[in-house]
Amino acid sequence: MTEPARPLGADLARIAVFAALIIVLGMVTVPLPGGVPITAQTLGVMLAGLVLGARSAPFAVLIVLALAAVGLPVLAGGRGGLGVFAGPTAGYLIGWLVGVIVIGLLAGNRRTAWWRLAVASVVGGIGVVYLFGIPVQAMVTGVPLGATALSSLAFLPGDLLKATVATALALALQRAYPAAFDRAPAAARAA
Repeated sequence: MTEPARPLGADLARIAVFAALIIVLGMVTVPLPGGVPITAQTLGVMLAGLVLGARSAPFAVLIVLALAAVGLPVLAGGRGGLGVFAGPTAGYLIGWLVGVIVIGLLAGNRRTAWWRLAVASVVGGIGVVYLFGIPVQAMVTGVPLGATALSSLAFLPGDLLKATVATALALALQRAYPAAFDRAPAAARAA
């Protein structure tokens, strides 16, 4: 039996919900020296990639970044404005966008094994985000790349915890509401 087609607005609503989730998780922030805080926003990025997939999840991140660009305080610690795209966190923000696509691609279809969700969260939500974030942070702060990478190890335990939580939440949602993982475009579902 096929599931009922979800209206086009449902895709937009899901994207908006995950954009809001990423913003709300920015309220959980621990400032660190070097200008890059510990934040729960990457948990929202991981969840968006796992649930929405590679096609829709980037739009949730783009909404957050666009709101930040126009000056709304949607990033960790209530930051916003164009300055955040020239500061030490700029690379991490770009990493969110690329990372959420990688998470969606690695997570695969809506019936995904736990280990695949975990690998997607770690590779896309940590590896890719660090790959973009660390070099930009080093460049902006003037700290050598090796030293910046070493100092970024402070984020790793929390990020691994976020990947674990994202995996567990995605698995629970997968079991409770599998339609949330429907990644077919709305037009294809309506046909």
